[in-house]
Amino acid sequence: MPVPATQPDGLPGRLAQTVLSPWCRLALLALLLCGAATAMLLYEPQRLLAHGWPPQWGGGTAVALFGAAYGLCTAAFVPRPVLNVAAGVLFGAQAGTFSATVGTVIGAGIAFGLGRLLGQDALRTLVRGRWMAAADRQLSRHGFRSMLVIRLLPGVPFAASNYGAAVSRMRWSAFLGATALGSLPNTAAYVIAGSSAATPTSPVFLASFGFIALSGLAGAVFAWRKRAQLRGAGRRTEPAVCHGCGSPACGRPVPAVRERALTARGTADRR
Repeated sequence: MPVPATQPDGLPGRLAQTVLSPWCRLALLALLLCGAATAMLLYEPQRLLAHGWPPQWGGGTAVALFGAAYGLCTAAFVPRPVLNVAAGVLFGAQAGTFSATVGTVIGAGIAFGLGRLLGQDALRTLVRGRWMAAADRQLSRHGFRSMLVIRLLPGVPFAASNYGAAVSRMRWSAFLGATALGSLPNTAAYVIAGSSAATPTSPVFLASFGFIALSGLAGAVFAWRKRAQLRGAGRRTEPAVCHGCGSPACGRPVPAVRERALTARGTADRR
């Protein structure tokens, strides 16, 4: 005898089921992101980090606190280049790079966790477009390599890449490892530029600024070529033949493997 599915008991059970539904969690994520963006616009935490840092906090404690604040600020959409420059101004090249890299991983982890907990179940149902489906497959199957390339490209929005990765099936270890490794070069370049900003004609500042400009140009070229490849892959659609009869009149696309099977079956029938 089949056992009927258990139903929520009364109004509290139905209310809990509604609150925990994927779309309600997605709405909560949207509210959190809107609140974070509003706080960033109103309070400008990047200015506080750069100019309002307590002078009594120094040494390793300051580096650790700055890294934690850096992570929270990036989760609230504060631009990373501004924070990287501030890290260079406050702590110099080495300690600033370490603190900014740790903060980058913390901020990426916060966004990735929020996106996976609150948004993945609802947004996975929307991954149907050609480009979105291709990006999801790439991130899910080749998580570390794909995220490493994304982090090396300076023009990719940090928050968008975090939440996009959260929607995929990428593993936590691949995401955080690729974030730490891939963000290091550009983070170091901005931190070094900030540490030497007082002498803008120095070779160190010019070298870091040149690296930033060249990496940005390389990222734009790579993104353009990748977009062209995705567009070409999308145009390589399968022939419009019917699933059942193989006739082009139906106009229903099937994979190329199915097309070859239908062709072979038709040849065998003629024989």
